[in-house]
Order: sequence, then structure tokens, then C-alpha cells
Amino acid sequence: MENVFVVRPFSTTSIGWWYAERDQLDLSPPYQRKSGVWTQKDKAYLVDSIINGYDMPKFYIADFSYASGDLNTSGRPYAVIDGRQRFEAIFDFLDGRVPLNSDIRYLADNSIRLGGMTARDLEREHGRILKRIESFNLSVMSVITNQADRINDLFVRLNKSKPLTGAEVRSAMSGEIPTYIRTIAAHDFFARYVGFSNQRKQHENVAAKLLLIEHRGGFVETKKTNLDRFVAEALLTESEFSYTASTVQENLDQMSRVFGQGNALLRSSGMLPVYYWIVRNHIGVPQLGTLLKDFERFRADHVTHPAVVAFNAVSRSTNDELSYRVRYSVLSQFVEAGGVLDASDFVMPV
Repeated sequence: MENVFVVRPFSTTSIGWWYAERDQLDLSPPYQRKSGVWTQKDKAYLVDSIINGYDMPKFYIADFSYASGDLNTSGRPYAVIDGRQRFEAIFDFLDGRVPLNSDIRYLADNSIRLGGMTARDLEREHGRILKRIESFNLSVMSVITNQADRINDLFVRLNKSKPLTGAEVRSAMSGEIPTYIRTIAAHDFFARYVGFSNQRKQHENVAAKLLLIEHRGGFVETKKTNLDRFVAEALLTESEFSYTASTVQENLDQMSRVFGQGNALLRSSGMLPVYYWIVRNHIGVPQLGTLLKDFERFRADHVTHPAVVAFNAVSRSTNDELSYRVRYSVLSQFVEAGGVLDASDFVMPV
């Protein structure tokens, strides 16, 4: 028999179909890594994504249903090349071994509480949601081959690439928010003024934070989970984001004038949301850019000053709401005091 290597889409199949046929699927072929890589929380998070309609990467299956051979060590018609952890997560949930995470939110109806529920609980209390899981269609690629080295090579290639960053995932999501994020990230401020790389869409990551903060009207946590939920929930609301996006861009115009090119303060992204809010609320302050530079010198020269102590204490957790509020408060007081902030005048942020 001549060498064969064909990769083509498997006929569309739902989770319910794969679950019913799970005894026909070899999850442990020789090239697979061991199971147990995912925690219970990881598995439940995947089910959360399915319930809320998120897409997931393709599965790759060695398809021996056309012609079996030496590669088919288990005698089953299918063997997993890529997607074992996801299959195991789905099967474990439907078998009742994995409950949903306590912080799950059902985006289609926030009044429904699903935290801690198993598949049996869903069947009893929310049958429609369980049906939604079972009818979810997986994107599966069928690999037909009699060459072990080609399967091994495919497995290595699929698992060697870097995982997507949060910004890359959000960029691929639907709705208007990803478009606004990309537009903001293309602003001249990011192209010419900031000093950090955009190799993996770091500019879009900061743009998403600015858009979220502007939309909320104040500081909130800007970790990946919160940014992803912002993009997802925007699809379910009738909020108008064009005004918010244009406000962000107008403030970036102001930031370009305040900081200028080559400013060392813009070498990293952690302070960008704080600077954004400072410029937004203090644009009328004379020599604002100079005062922001002066604060860095003040930090270096007055390490025991209560303002500096408070600022430094929260600076490691740059995406936390408290960190934003404390850093903004300290910097605001310094700016409003004209760069001369006595310890007795400093008001500790709460």
C-alpha cells in the first residue's frame, strides 16, 4: 500500500455524538502525553466556554474507519492526535465527575445560577442548557494516513506553537468591541510614542484596558478574564460604544502632546491606564508632563514618604482595581500640589 496522508474536515459532529461514541475513540495512542494535565477548574472552564457559545480550537483525529493498519494499536476506529485534554474535560463533565466552577456566569441570562452544578443537576434543573452542551458542534479534522512519522510530526507541530495571548483571542472574537480595540491600538500614540513591543498585540491589550475603564467610568480590574468578559458581554447589550471609543482616541491625542516622543515613562505598559486617567482629568494642569517625570525622581529620592510607600506597595499588581486607585490617587495629589507634596498633606487612599 502506497503512503497516504490526507487531512480533511470530519463530518460535522456534536458533543453528544462524540460522547455516545467515546468507547470508539482512543484517548491514549503512543504519541499522546499523559492525562491529568488539566485541573478540575480547567475542565469546568472549558464547559463554561461551551455553555456561553465560545469557539474552541480544532480537534485532530486519526481516522482508521477507512482502513485500519499497524498504527491502530487499540483496534478502535478513531485516535486523538490533538484535543485529548478537551475531550477528557467534556466526557468527565457529562459523566458527572466535574462540577461547574462557582464563578460561572450564564451570559444569556444572568439570573440563572449554575455554579457548582454537575451534568445531572443541569439535566434536572436546566435541561435546555444541558441540551445546548450536547448539541454544540466540534470542529474536527480527520487525518487519514498509514505513516506513523507523519502523525507524530503533526502532533509535535500542533503542540509546539505558542498559546494565543488574551489580546490575540479577543481580536478574533465577534462584535464591535474588537474592531474598536484594533482602531485604538492603531492610534499614533501607540505607533510612535510608547516604548514597549507590539509583537503579540500588546498595544491591543492596553487599548482594551483603556476602553473598558472609559466605558465603566472609573478603574476596574483589567486582568484577562475581565477583558474577555467585557468583549463577550458587549455582544449581549445594546450599549453604544462608538462614543466611548472616540473619547479614548481623543484622550490619546492629549497624551501624545503631554508625553512627547521617546519618553521613558512609556517604556512599559503597566502605568498606561493610570497615566490615561491622569491626563483625562488633569489636562489643564500646566507642565503636566514635567510633573509626571518629577514624580519618578520624587519616588527615588523619598522612599520613606507615605505617598511613595503606598504607591510602591501596589505597583506589583498593575491590573488590580485597588492598585489603579492607589497609584492614581498618589499621582493626582502630587500633580495638584505642583510637585511639592509634604508628608503631612498627603491623604492616604482608601
